[in-house]
This record gives sequence, structure tokens and C-alpha cells, in this order.
Amino acid sequence: MIYFGNALRWTVGVLCCACALAGSGGLAGAATGSFQVTPAEVKLAGNFEQAQLVVTATPSTKQAATPDAAARLGDLTRGAEFSSSNTKVVTVDKRGRLLARGNGQAIVTVSVSGGADKVQMPVEVAGYTSQPKVGFGERISPILSKAGCNAAACHASQHGKGGFKLSVFGYDPAEDYAAIVRDRQGRRVNLVDPARSLVLLKPTLLIPHGGNRRLSVGSVDYEIVRAWLASGAPAPSNSEPQVVSLQVFPPRRIAKEGVYQQLRVTAIYSTGQVRDVTAWAKFDSMDEGIVTVTPDGVCRTVGRGQGVVMVRFEGQAELCQVVVPYSDKVDLKQWKNNNFVDELAAAKFREMGISPSGLCDDGTFLRRAMLDAVGTAPTLEETKTFLASKDPDKRSKLIDRLLGLTGDPALDVHNNDYAAYWSIKWADLIRSTSGTLGEQGMWAMHNWIKESLRVNKPFDQFVRELVTAQGSIYRNGPANYYRVTSNPLDLAESTSQLFLGVRLTCAKCHHHPFEKYSQDDYYGFAAYFARVGTKTSQEFGLFGREQIVLVKSTGEVKHPKSGKTMAPKPLEAEPSAEVLDRRVPLAQWLTSKQNKFFAENLANRYVAYLLGRGLVEPVDDLRATNPASDTALLEALSNDFVASGFDIKQLMRRIMTSRLYQLDSQPTEGNSSDHQFYSHYSVKRLAAEPLLDAIDYATGVRTKFKNMPLGTRAIELPDAEYPDYFLTTFGKPKRASVCECERSPDENLSQALHTLNGDTLAAKIANSKGRVAALVKSKTPADEAIRELYLVALSREPSKQEATSCQKLLKDSPNETVFYEDLLWSLINSKQFLFIH
Repeated sequence: MIYFGNALRWTVGVLCCACALAGSGGLAGAATGSFQVTPAEVKLAGNFEQAQLVVTATPSTKQAATPDAAARLGDLTRGAEFSSSNTKVVTVDKRGRLLARGNGQAIVTVSVSGGADKVQMPVEVAGYTSQPKVGFGERISPILSKAGCNAAACHASQHGKGGFKLSVFGYDPAEDYAAIVRDRQGRRVNLVDPARSLVLLKPTLLIPHGGNRRLSVGSVDYEIVRAWLASGAPAPSNSEPQVVSLQVFPPRRIAKEGVYQQLRVTAIYSTGQVRDVTAWAKFDSMDEGIVTVTPDGVCRTVGRGQGVVMVRFEGQAELCQVVVPYSDKVDLKQWKNNNFVDELAAAKFREMGISPSGLCDDGTFLRRAMLDAVGTAPTLEETKTFLASKDPDKRSKLIDRLLGLTGDPALDVHNNDYAAYWSIKWADLIRSTSGTLGEQGMWAMHNWIKESLRVNKPFDQFVRELVTAQGSIYRNGPANYYRVTSNPLDLAESTSQLFLGVRLTCAKCHHHPFEKYSQDDYYGFAAYFARVGTKTSQEFGLFGREQIVLVKSTGEVKHPKSGKTMAPKPLEAEPSAEVLDRRVPLAQWLTSKQNKFFAENLANRYVAYLLGRGLVEPVDDLRATNPASDTALLEALSNDFVASGFDIKQLMRRIMTSRLYQLDSQPTEGNSSDHQFYSHYSVKRLAAEPLLDAIDYATGVRTKFKNMPLGTRAIELPDAEYPDYFLTTFGKPKRASVCECERSPDENLSQALHTLNGDTLAAKIANSKGRVAALVKSKTPADEAIRELYLVALSREPSKQEATSCQKLLKDSPNETVFYEDLLWSLINSKQFLFIH
């Protein structure tokens, strides 16, 4: 094991890195006037122990006072020179990596580029022995992972390679041990002559190996494996300490392109011990267009933007965030903060070197806000009134009217539209469909969702009612949640992804390398649903097919490998006390103000719905190794959401009243490369239902849906099972998955062909009772008719150039009917109509 001198200072420096990054610039390291070395001193405990030194430039007094001073310090490790006063105690290579060689003390001297300044740091080695004891879980598993032997493309593939199979990423040490030592009559190991073992001969290519060279003879890892074999190849033991967390130094780096940074990784064990594991950690860049990383943990910035390097070791993962600003200068002269969203957005613009676009015009904002908030295009009268208004606060007032927050019934007229539109979203995610629930069950679920949204039920209450629902699926709408899925495992996966943004699916079989959750976490969470059952009822008649959701007195979930009965346990929390209905403590924990996952999940989803992209993408995949593009903004929004009492409308209002939401969608030359930080509004394709309603309004012809009265809008449809070709073509989902990805936002060729040449649009435009026919019949002057078509389609008046071109085309047309039909067809097929921009 490795212990660090000045342990208190190191612990505070790392665990409170947020404070250090805020401007203290402090590092737990030995320093001269020009550079400092981290850590300040090292104690190596035992054979094969290593420690990585990181040499960093010392900030000037002025630099130390700037924001993110610690993150901006230059890394000098690659240009440093290292020497040991006693190589029989410790050696140090040109990378700055120490290796224990024998018991005793030594001094490691560090200089930079032949400069006069030197740092001398003490190193102490203890516990070195001629016959070291090597634990399988502590030593061998990390080597297998580092070498890639237990990757899915190698021996951890479904059937292994060459008859040799390992568990994925070493999640099952006992299974791996058996495969190495016991399988095939133990032919892979030679305990008498360890160097003749296949587990050493093959990865060193001393005999043919399909996986190429993975170890070098005489390397530290080679010697560790040989020592393990020499000591009798002991099996993994439950007493071996487990890694509980990782720390990466530095946790964050701000630099220009072409800059290098050496990372240093320490593991915290269940015993409280701290060990440098840089040599055995796995490093992966999550965006190689911004930063690359070597197997030794040397990062290099290669492009502009914000990226992360993921570090993995023994089932734990941590990140180093790397920021390469787009520019040294940011123009925020016209920027005005409307609320905290804008304050944090501006701070991010400064950090990233991005200048935002200007504000969008009133017509664009009106259409954007109405389609985002209530899924309904503005009427001709609403557009005229809004464009004519000189009220400087008209945008905020519009948002309050759309969300029903004015308190005046005469103004809060969009509440039903709001409830209908957002019912689609939550019915999609909850998977309310007559194909699964039957007509009665589907309507019961739909009505409950819609009424909950109409009265603006606090979302924590909404989730509690859903998760703890029981009783008749016809009388109690949320009880249908347990008809959509009845298996405890599926319920665990659906509930965690819907309301926590956590994807547990991979943990069903193994500990996912990008996530902290294990099989124990998965099956402990599933245990909450083990006692939910159903029974039939004939209250609605023999053929009514009514079911009753109930709580049984028995039912357990067992771990598939150990056979252990799993106690109900929340993610990253203590197990729940046993109660009659296990779902009650689950719902309390899910919706607790202290459960950051719940609030962050909702905040992130609504950022994506309104701004076109989540702070975390995919929006329902919140995990430590998938960080937010702006962690401060996500935290602030989630905290505000909690403070509001989980009020979804207030969350929407906070986002929509920000200047960030009201930016123009047209990027500038300086921010065109930005797709993460909202420097310009992200264009979104209209979803199928509001798009069809917008076409209906623009053409003046309603769509008739099967089994629904004429006048029913697409956003009011309760079911996924409607045989409407337009809705199917434009991506109305079947409600088969809780994933947001089921409703694809991407346009395709069939959609383009349908609006360009399809019968739906052509018939509506040419309808004798439609808008064009009414304009011709009323003999509306051409300039007014053209203006009206622009207003109903695009929520703006034609420009002078457009108006002139229209008049010219009108003269060249056979008659005004043909021209108006062609004009309306062109407007509806324009991107300004098909997209929210």
C-alpha cells in the first residue's frame, strides 16, 4: 500500500477540490519558486508499489487570484528530470513514476529543463520482502483489466477466446481465478516453474498468442504475476480490501491546444487505505476530437471544446475534465441576465471563449414559446396582438399566460392545451397504450396523467402516486403502471431510468465499467417490486378483463449468482426497513429533496425539451462518467426545482424567461462550432402531433381521427394506436420503451416526400372549406392574403423582398387560387414551419 506524507493536507486538497479550483490554487506538493511536485512525500508499502509524480508550474500571485487558477496551471512533468539518491530503495523513470525496490529511505530530486531550481522529496519504502504475498483481487485482476484481457473483444467475449473465458471487466474474480488456475486441469499455470506458465508465455509472445503482446518479460506486471504463481496462486479472498472510490489529479484542466497533462490516480479502499494506482488504471478519452490520452495517463489537447478523460480501476470510475477555450475573447456587451440561468450561462461562455448570438425576433419567440409550452401554433389574432404590442415585458407575460401562472382565469386559457401536450410526453415514457392496457386501462391512465398536469400536481406527488399505486386498473389510472410491466426486474429498470435518469440494465449481468452500480445494487433495487401482484375482477362483467393491483405478503428477489435473498435497497443509500408495502419507502426515497438524482433528472429532461439538448446527453443516462456540459447550471436548476416544491411549471418558467432560451437560432462565425453550451438556440424538428395540428390550423382543415370526434387535435390523442399515416411517418412512437430515444427527432426522406408530394397536405390546401378557399371567396386583397398566410404559417409578416416576389409570382400564376395554394404549400414545406427555431 502507499501512504502519503502530510495526509491531512492531501485529503483536504483532493476531497475539497471544488474549493481549490475556485481560486486558492493550493496543491499538496513540495515546491520551489518555479514549480511544485505532487505529492510532497511518498511512503511505499511493499513490493511492486508505484507512485506517479506530477510536476506543475507554480502560479504567480496574480495568477493565483484568478478563477480556476489551479485548473490553469501548466504541467511540466514531461520536461522534468528525476533522479533517486538510492536506487536500491526506489527507482524513478523519465515519466516520474516511482517503483519500490527495497526497504529504506531515499531522496528523489526533481528539476525542470536543466534549471537551477530543484525539489527534493523524501521517499520511504517499508514491507518489502523476498517472498511477497500477492492477492488475486488486489493485484492480478487490475493487471488483466489494464492489459485488456477481460475486455468484451477478448477473453470476456460471449464464448471467450481460445477456450479461455474471463468475466467482463473482471466483475467476477472467483470465476476468473477458476478459469486461470482450475480450468483445463490447470494447464494455464505452472506452480513449480512459474515462468513456464501459459498465462505468462502467451501474453509475452514467447509462444503464439492471438491477442498480440500484452506483457513484457521483466516488467512490473510480469513480475507481479510471476510472484503470485510462485506463492501458490492463492485464490481471491473476501477479506481483500475493496476499492470504494477513485481520485484523479488534476480533476480539471483548462489549456490551449497541444498541451500535455500527466494524470495521477489514487484509489480509496474499504479499509481507508489510499494507494496510487496510476500504473494499473485504464484511461479513455470520451471525446478524442478534443483530448487524447495514453495508457500511462498522459493527456494531450488536440481540439477546442470541453471533453473528459475517463479513468477506471476495479469497478470504479472517475473523470478529468479538459477545457480548451474556443477564443481568448468573449463579447458579452449586449448580454443581460434575466435570472440565474443567464448568470451561469454567461460564466460558461467566458470559460469556453464563446460569444452568444443575439436575441430572436418577436415572431420567432412567440411561435417557439407556444409550441414548446403548449404544443400549439399561435392563432392569427394572437400573432397580430403580440407583434403589435410595445410592452417591454411581453415575453415574460406570454410565458405566464401559456403556463397558467397569471392567476387570472381570463388570461390562463391555455391550461388544457398544456395538459394535453405534456400528457403525450409522459404517456410515451410511461408507455400508456391500449395495446397493453386495453381501452379502459389506457383511458384511466391518460385521464390521470392529464388531470395531474392540468392542476399542476407537484411532480414528487405524481411519482409517489404512480409508484405506490394499487387497486382497480379501471378506477385508479396509475395502477396501470404495473400492467405495463409486472416483472420486478423490468420495473426496477423502468423506474430508475424514468425518475432517476439511471440506466441499470447492464448491472443485471455484471458491474458496468462506466458506472458504479453492481449486481447487488440492481437486485436490491428490484426487491422493492417483488411483492406487487395482480388478480382478476368481475366487477365490470365477465368480459371486462379488469385487474386489481395489490401488495402480496410474500415474494423475494434472489441474486442470480450467490442465490442470496436481496433486501430492498435504494441506490447509494442504506437498505430500507421491512414494511408491508415496500414501494412506500422506495417512493419516499425517490422523491426526497435529498435525492439529487430525482431533481437533476427532471431538470435535465426539461432543459432538453426546451433548449433542444440536455445538459447531459442522452437525457436519461445520468452517471458519473457522463457529466453535464455545465454542472453548475444543472445543479442550480435542480436546486431551484426542489425549492419550488417540484413545480414543473416553475421549472419551465425559469428556463423560458432566461435570455438563453430567447437567443436567435442563427449561429455566428464564432459560435457555429458550439453544440453543447447553448450559445445559439438549438433548432428542433416539430414532433408529429403538434406538426399535424399546425398544418391543420394553417390550412384551415381539421384531421378526423378514428373513433374520435371531428375537432379532436393530435395533441389530445390519448393512445399510441391510431392508424394515421402522417403521425406514423413523423415518428409518433409505439410506446414500447421508456427511453427518450423512441421518439426520434431526426428527419428522414419519407417525411420530406410526404409533405412535398403526399396526399395529406395537398388535400388540405385544396379543400373547398379550407383557408385558401376562404381567402378567395372573401375576395381578400392580395397583399392582405399573402400577409395572412405568412402569419398563420410562420408567425411573422413577409419581408419586403418576399412580398415583392409574391406579387410578381401572383401575376404569373393562372389565377389567385393556384398562387395561394402554391404559396401555402411552400411555407409549410419550409424549415421555418417544420422546425422550432
